[in-house]
Amino acid sequence: MRRVPVLGYAILAYLAFILTIIYSIAFIGNFFVARTIDSAAVVPFGEALAVNLGLLLLFALQHSGMARKSFKNWLQTHLSHGLDRSTYVLASSITILLVMALWQPMGGVVWSVSGLVTSKVIVAIFFAGWGLMIYATFLINHLELFGLRPERKAEFQTPGVYRHVRHPIYLGWLLVMWASPIMTVAHLVFAAGMTIYMLIGIEFEERDLAAELPDYPQYQRKVPMLFPSWRKRLLRKPDN
Repeated sequence: MRRVPVLGYAILAYLAFILTIIYSIAFIGNFFVARTIDSAAVVPFGEALAVNLGLLLLFALQHSGMARKSFKNWLQTHLSHGLDRSTYVLASSITILLVMALWQPMGGVVWSVSGLVTSKVIVAIFFAGWGLMIYATFLINHLELFGLRPERKAEFQTPGVYRHVRHPIYLGWLLVMWASPIMTVAHLVFAAGMTIYMLIGIEFEERDLAAELPDYPQYQRKVPMLFPSWRKRLLRKPDN
C-alpha cells in the first residue's frame, strides 16, 4: 500500500514537469501566452533588472543546492524511499514556473531577424534544442531521472549522443535560450544568466561524477563537454 502514495507523488511531480516544459516553450518562444520573455516592459529598467537577477539567483540556489550530495543524503533521511528524486523534480518545476511568472520584460531589442527563411531556421533550432533535451533524458533512463522509478546505483554508460558530447541536455538548453529571431534585453539577461549558471553547475556535477565513476575522467578527456568536435582527443593521460 505504501507504493501507491509514493507513485502518486511521483506522477504529480512528473505532471508538474510536463506543465513546466509546455509553458517554457510558450514563454521563451513567444507562443500562445499573453506575456512572454520578449514582451514590452511594464516597470522601470532598474526594477526589472533587480527582480530578474533575483529570480535567476533563486533558481540557481534551488537547482544547484538540492543537487548537492550532502542535501540529497539529508533529504533521503527525512523522506520515504523513492521520494527524494520526485521532490527535486517538483521543486525545480515550481521554481522555474515561478521565475517565468514573475519575470519582468525590460524593453530594448538586441537583435531582430526579419528574413522569413532565417527566422524559420532559428525557430527550428529552438525546437531542436527541446527535442535534444528530451531525447537525451531517455538515453539515461527517463523514468529514474524524473522519479517514476527508484534510482539504481550509477553505472558509467555513453549511449547515443553521449558518445559525442558529455552534456547533451545542457546543449539543448543552450539552443533553446539563444535560438531566437528576436532577442530583447530581458531575453539576453535570461540566456546569459542561465548560461553562466549552467557552466558553473557543470563543474560541480563533473566533480561529483569523477569521484563516483572511475571511468569518467577518461570520458572527460575523450568527449567534448558541450559541442561535438572532430579534433582527436586523448583516451588516457600521457605518460610523464
